[in-house]
Amino acid sequence: MHGKHYKVEQVHISHKQTFESSVLLTTSYISFFHPMDTQTLEKQIKDIEDEIFNTQKNKATEHHIGKLKAKIAKLKEQIEKRQGSGGKGKGFAVKKSGDATVGLIGYPSIGKSTLLNNLTKADSEVGTYEFTTLDVIPGMLQYNGANIQILDLPGIITGAAKGKGRGKEVLAAARNVDLIIFMVDANEMMKQLSQMNQELYNAGIRINQSKPRVIITKTKQGGITIHTPIKQTHVSKKTLYSIASEYETNADIIIRENITEDRFIDSFMNNRTYIPAIAVINKADKYNKKQIQQAKKTLEKHHWTYYIISAKKRKGLTQLKKGIYNHLDLIKIYMKPQGKKPDYSEPMILKKGNTVEQVCKTIHRDFKERFRYAQVWGTSAKYPGQKVGLDHKLADEDLLTVVISH
Repeated sequence: MHGKHYKVEQVHISHKQTFESSVLLTTSYISFFHPMDTQTLEKQIKDIEDEIFNTQKNKATEHHIGKLKAKIAKLKEQIEKRQGSGGKGKGFAVKKSGDATVGLIGYPSIGKSTLLNNLTKADSEVGTYEFTTLDVIPGMLQYNGANIQILDLPGIITGAAKGKGRGKEVLAAARNVDLIIFMVDANEMMKQLSQMNQELYNAGIRINQSKPRVIITKTKQGGITIHTPIKQTHVSKKTLYSIASEYETNADIIIRENITEDRFIDSFMNNRTYIPAIAVINKADKYNKKQIQQAKKTLEKHHWTYYIISAKKRKGLTQLKKGIYNHLDLIKIYMKPQGKKPDYSEPMILKKGNTVEQVCKTIHRDFKERFRYAQVWGTSAKYPGQKVGLDHKLADEDLLTVVISH
């Protein structure tokens, strides 16, 4: 089969056009004849990457390159599924607890363990040599009524996404956090941020990005139809169809942003995670004012939210704690039992945008079924004591009474 030519007919009914092209089918692209092991899938990826590298990018080839990129994304997802079913790495199954979870990521010996110990009551081994932390160490930061779990993730190094330095288990733990803190050195921060971000990107984690505004509706027939109410300046219509045909046969697709190739591919993938991140420059006491100012300017230029600290000397930690809380988009509400005063001693911590339904689920699993109505006092209410339903969105510092049937 290797090296033979086959006729392939590709149809987009919605375009009312049929075209025939002769393509070279190599074993690199044939994944449907027999299930393949990871090594074979990785070889396929390498072959396609080589083809992309050797293809001159221009208007005539961009749709072909888009299709190849989509193939790579599909193959990587297959590899991830295979590895995911093979069990998790020892020492990395950390149970999420508290109101939110934060992951500390940085190169070995950047000071993550010292920071964790100073923010929480964890006991993470502190050392100045590489990989003192071999397991994920959890600690709990208590701030503004919230319990925030902080995970000291082992140092992420180049090649982590491919399994180097137990990188895959670390990245699997990173996928489940609500916020990532990149700890960096002022001298090499952009290089470190770029490399760590790339490792996360390779593992399907998208930092400081929103989900692509793409609505994909599978249809039973009619081919692929793509609607672009917003003008597309990054990708041609032909390339969009090429990418879509890798994932769908019949679908109605609406693109509600000026999308790039990579973000369009992401919209078809089930293994993408979107996580906010902040940068923390540690060991600030090592640098003079001019160096710190330069570091700040560089981070601002690249649109990073940042904090300057010295974990060892406990400097800048108050601002960092406040920043962590704010970036997690947490709100506090107070429960007010019917006919009684509100309980200000124990606020309930929710995510911004949470509804009364979420409160009911948090109190007890029966509350949603037995729910009659709720009353709200605070900024989310039109007037004090407004009667609301399960879908009412709550705001910070609201008072809430939930009335259930007995």
